[in-house]
Amino acid sequence: MKFQNTAILSLGSNIGNRLQNLQDGIDFINSRVATVVKISGIYENPAMGFDGDAFYNCALLLHTSKTVHQLLEGLQEAEQAGGRVRDAYVRHISRTIDIDIIAFNNDVVAEPHLEVPHPRMQLRNFVLLPLRDVAPHWVHPQLQMDVNALIDNSGDDSPCDFVMQLPGPLTAFTPDQFKYIAIEGNIGAGKTSLAGKLSEDFNARLILERFADNPFLPKFYAEPDRYAFSLEMSFLADRYRQITDDLAQFNLQNDFVVADYHVFKSLIFSKVTLSEDEYNLYKKLFDIMYSEIPRPGLYVYLYQNSATLLQHIKQRGRSYEQEITAQYLDDINKGYLEYMQNTTGLNILIIDVSGRDFVNQQEDYIWLLEQIHNAPK
Repeated sequence: MKFQNTAILSLGSNIGNRLQNLQDGIDFINSRVATVVKISGIYENPAMGFDGDAFYNCALLLHTSKTVHQLLEGLQEAEQAGGRVRDAYVRHISRTIDIDIIAFNNDVVAEPHLEVPHPRMQLRNFVLLPLRDVAPHWVHPQLQMDVNALIDNSGDDSPCDFVMQLPGPLTAFTPDQFKYIAIEGNIGAGKTSLAGKLSEDFNARLILERFADNPFLPKFYAEPDRYAFSLEMSFLADRYRQITDDLAQFNLQNDFVVADYHVFKSLIFSKVTLSEDEYNLYKKLFDIMYSEIPRPGLYVYLYQNSATLLQHIKQRGRSYEQEITAQYLDDINKGYLEYMQNTTGLNILIIDVSGRDFVNQQEDYIWLLEQIHNAPK
């Protein structure tokens, strides 16, 4: 499962402090537009096609939930912030910052104001050499040539010299220090979205709950009293089996693991859905299983208000969830908060994401990374 689009950019500058211009552009993109996952080396090359000072160039590998057109709009804002003034009548001109989309997934876009892959990228070593740094196995979707073959056949014999390497902005965040992070929250809080983003951005092993395969789930939402115990028992068995099987494949001393659930959610939901007698029996079984499961280094609880949760549930359109009520969500949230207040031996971070959209708003995602980075060890 892929959670984000992948884009490759080419950045260039030949006016003023070229290195600072590139750094400012990278910082703007990462904080406002998309996540900068990799940065190539900085390369210097002469101006091509006009008389001007030498350029500094680099390439960026991005992850984003934006479409290619939304990305273009954000990059144009980055250019404007960097002092770029476009001239509709002059293609080759000196500039403080120039940002081009070189690739977007494996898509081909041919429009009057947007062509992807960039139509002249295969002719320019100042694009290809940085591209190889961030995506050494990239293949041109139209030419069907990998980046090394493109370099060999570029016909560009102008100098393109490595200058230095800039650190990537994600090095400021170290979620992998926790080794194993469990993302939790109410229905529709964004657990899977965040876990997926973290796994892709920080190269983590991902464990996703297999809730969609549970045959009792739609039956429970239709007749909760009748199917509550069957549902909770099947969830407990599946969560226990999955988390133990998946964690057994990883070395928590060396691997970074992110999961979109922790098994104790079974206890939270069961307390809301089961009768007292059923819950007491259920908890005995849960305690036996829970004692054998590794604890996450950080347990993140995404708090979201029920009105927004209902909007998210409606937007994702799962038919069996559409009858969920605000009261049910309130009860689940109350159960989580009570359990977290009374539990011991678990490193818990509660993040209030009300009013935030960390999937579509880059500023909110960076803010959330800061919360995780600064969590107690």
